Amino acid sequence: MTQSVVVQGEWPFFPPNVCSLSFLGTVGQCGNQIGCCFWDLALREHAAVNKKGIYDEAISSFFRNVDTRVVGDGGSISKGKICSLKARAVLIDMEEGVVNEILQGRLRDVFDSKQLITDISGSGNNWAVGHKVFGSLYQEKILEKLRKSAEHCDCLQCFFVIHSMGGGTGSGLGTFLLKVLEDEFPEVYRFVTSIYPSGEDDVITSPYNSILAMKELNEHADCVLPIDNQSLFDIISKIDLMVNSGKLGAAIKPKSLVTSSTGVFKKRQEKPFDAMNNVVANLLLNLTSSARFEGSLNMDLNEIIMNLVPFPQLHYLVSSLTPLYTLADVNIPPRRLDQMFADAFSKDHQLIRADPKHNLYLACALMVRGNVQISDLRRNIERLKPSLQFVSWNQEGWKTSLCSVPPVGHSHSLLALANNTCVKPTFIDLRERFIRLYKKKAHLHHYLQIEGMEESCFTEAVSSLSALIQEYNHLDATKSMPVEDLPRLNIAM
Repeated sequence: MTQSVVVQGEWPFFPPNVCSLSFLGTVGQCGNQIGCCFWDLALREHAAVNKKGIYDEAISSFFRNVDTRVVGDGGSISKGKICSLKARAVLIDMEEGVVNEILQGRLRDVFDSKQLITDISGSGNNWAVGHKVFGSLYQEKILEKLRKSAEHCDCLQCFFVIHSMGGGTGSGLGTFLLKVLEDEFPEVYRFVTSIYPSGEDDVITSPYNSILAMKELNEHADCVLPIDNQSLFDIISKIDLMVNSGKLGAAIKPKSLVTSSTGVFKKRQEKPFDAMNNVVANLLLNLTSSARFEGSLNMDLNEIIMNLVPFPQLHYLVSSLTPLYTLADVNIPPRRLDQMFADAFSKDHQLIRADPKHNLYLACALMVRGNVQISDLRRNIERLKPSLQFVSWNQEGWKTSLCSVPPVGHSHSLLALANNTCVKPTFIDLRERFIRLYKKKAHLHHYLQIEGMEESCFTEAVSSLSALIQEYNHLDATKSMPVEDLPRLNIAM
């Protein structure tokens, strides 16, 4: 059903990967706020395409159709009219605020109490409380809800986990959830969207939480999309500057900003971080588009891992999203398409502070939506290839997809995912901030008083991160070598 390469000729339209269902786990305040944006915008996309309100294969990938008149768990309806959509998700937070807000808000009918795990005390910005205390306390409850949700999936393809690295619940309980998923569903891939704190983060213990969480990501995630708050803020500032400068004026198409929170419901008053959360939600919309809609070159979500993660530990993918807005004229000249592809490799469009164009690629995926032809895709890859450096053993390391349904408000869009050594500075900066705090032993006692926490937990975590950085160093060392001089693996016969 899916294709991996771009070739010439006529292509039939492939349906979405409808037999493969995905499941979303949101953990902590940040994770649940992003998840809320994702579900709202996903419903908006399906409403724009599905005018008759039919429960089709596309919407079934992330939503169940439930007859709420049936007592108990609700009767699932596999086809026909939409009765009541329930998101395939579990929402976890050790403070009730955000989850209660979701239940009282416009998405209240998309979730029910069977999908929620909350506490009232919070994790106090402490990874150890989230991971060790609440992990042990809620493990059985998490397992029960995961199993129940998985039973409603005909063919469970992958888990998506959304969390932040800087707080206590997102970093601690979020990475505990990964271990639970690995133990209970070892054959199902685990995609993680991790929000990294900026250097000016107001959580003083965020370097500890992030380092401890990194070790768990290294060991238990199959694919991680790191996103840092500073890059999100820079993108928001760039969009605001273009919108408010007067240069574009009314030329910007309504609802086309990736920061827009206009979903299927009446627009509410925007809150702090809404715009940043919507950028991440749009990333997830594009990532899952092939699982939800038809296209001439669909990409199975698991193919991302198969093609972009050549070594288990090097599973961190740098993401970029373009365009950030769409101009109102409906004609798409080739130069604008070409600009979209060029922007995807520009450091200004990356969701972490990185410059992939001047670093080494292990592999790259281009996920295109909308009115774009295979010839446009092929032409732009050939145009950009000379300026991008790939590892010698994967010079043709491209994975591509074309989804025929564009995001609402856009005629076309592009999500680029790069396994690239440019992610290394983010990890180095994180390690340096950890070392500055750890040298003073500042705030360490808050962690060590938790049962099961010892100083060795910190030293092992920073060693794990250093080993990861060293792997990227080894790859970077091959950049200047001629292809014929590159070291080869010795294969035992």
